[in-house]
Amino acid sequence: MWWWRVRLGFFASLLGATCTWAQELPVLTDVTQDAGIDFHHRFGDDQLSNIVEGTGAGAAFFDYDGDGWLDIYFVCGTWNKEVNDNRGRAYRGKLSNRLYRNQRDGTFVDVTQHAGVGDPDNFGFGCSAADYDSDGDLDLYVLNYGKNVLFRNNGDGTFTDVSAASGLDNPSWSLCAPWFDYNNDGRLDVYVVNYLQYDGGKFRAFYAAAGYPGPLSYKGQADALYRNNGDGTFTDVTQEAGVFNPDGRGMSATVADLDNDGSLDLYVANDAMENYYYRNLGDGRFENEALERGLAFGEGGQGVSSMGPTVGDMNHDGWLDVYIPDMGYGCLLLSNEGVFDDRTAKSNLAVICGQYTGWGGVIFDVNNDGHLDLFVANGNAHFEYAEEDVLVLNDGQAKFLDIAARAGDYFHQKYVGRGATCGDYDNDGDLDLLVVNLNDRPRLLRNDGGNRQSWLKLDLRLPGGRSTAIGARVTVTAQGVRQVQDIVPVTGYLSQADPRYHVGLGAATQAETVDIRWPDGRRTQLENVAANQILTVVQEAQ
Repeated sequence: MWWWRVRLGFFASLLGATCTWAQELPVLTDVTQDAGIDFHHRFGDDQLSNIVEGTGAGAAFFDYDGDGWLDIYFVCGTWNKEVNDNRGRAYRGKLSNRLYRNQRDGTFVDVTQHAGVGDPDNFGFGCSAADYDSDGDLDLYVLNYGKNVLFRNNGDGTFTDVSAASGLDNPSWSLCAPWFDYNNDGRLDVYVVNYLQYDGGKFRAFYAAAGYPGPLSYKGQADALYRNNGDGTFTDVTQEAGVFNPDGRGMSATVADLDNDGSLDLYVANDAMENYYYRNLGDGRFENEALERGLAFGEGGQGVSSMGPTVGDMNHDGWLDVYIPDMGYGCLLLSNEGVFDDRTAKSNLAVICGQYTGWGGVIFDVNNDGHLDLFVANGNAHFEYAEEDVLVLNDGQAKFLDIAARAGDYFHQKYVGRGATCGDYDNDGDLDLLVVNLNDRPRLLRNDGGNRQSWLKLDLRLPGGRSTAIGARVTVTAQGVRQVQDIVPVTGYLSQADPRYHVGLGAATQAETVDIRWPDGRRTQLENVAANQILTVVQEAQ
């Protein structure tokens, strides 16, 4: 009676979907204008005509002034004679990156000029923030077409350009830069993702209907790993660390302990080629094991253009999974104890995402039910053709239901999306979204109703309480459900998320246990931690 089992399975699935749809779901409300954000992304020209212009930009949630409220940094393009048409010269001197300070009342104020972080002479793409000098405030790194810029935070609301002195003024076309302590010396190092060698528009043998040549028309570039010397300078250790690949076309990268061995690994998403998984060997070296672990390709093979990887434990098995938006169906790779299976189709994501071009993926718990959901910012790659964004709800077993139509007016509009990230900018206990659109205004989406269920936010700090514990692993157990995450805020496409660990607890009034594995391997365990609070945990000094 196989047909009866099929029927039962179908009706069970339908019943589960109906129950999920019956939930009171949060609404993501576009509050960009009301929040005082008037930034407009530009690519230095009026007409999209090449791959540099079409790559777009990201943004960062980070608390630059240390007041406990997330601020926002946006990256912008500018007119560049190697990239843009001569008619774009009208934009010279008129475009810059922007920093907005959170005023703690739902609004932001532009402090770019006072802070000195506009970087108006450079064509920007990505950004990341970290306390690289361990002085207690977050410094800012901007990834450009041309030399990158490192802004050291002076601790008084202003920044100083220390790019050349630090050695981080990488001259390649850089897109993304996750910070982490790869060699366990107590200092934050940085991995710089470089894209390709653009030729200034010389290559013209391409299909005209495509708009402009794609990534395979250009040579790739090697990424770079920089070791923090502890004196404000960095040393390029790419080759000695085993992460040198001269033909890579990196779009973004993130860091996570994907094999559960206690060391942070690197995952690099590349364009139109295989992705890299550099397993940390624990001795300052890495080995690329992407192919044997199922992380080099998804079922779509190498023809896809992988964008920004994001990680999370989607099925509560204690192993971190990976989602990568791309120009096909996206790619959900679930970990089977460190070996990954493509579950894009079985999770329902293929049928939901297949009609779009995915860029900025965000794994987050939109409704605090304890299961990680997914948002994807979409937009055409070669033309300013707008697409709807995706928001799907996780049933706890990595099966997803499309809820975008019920999540607010924003999802009934179309945009040319690129970078996206999340953070609780209003500190109300649910995660909000920030989406960067190509040649358009960004959208700040306030989560209304996501805090109807319980939550816990952990602000993990190194000894002394001044710096975030980048690389710590947190395991939270509530009502028998275990949730695992590594504290690495650089995730997704060209962007950085809230560094505080936000975990939804559903109906629980407390977390039975909170287990913290600090970056140096020591552990702290908390018991019976009350829900609905922002809890700062400082590692004890040795």
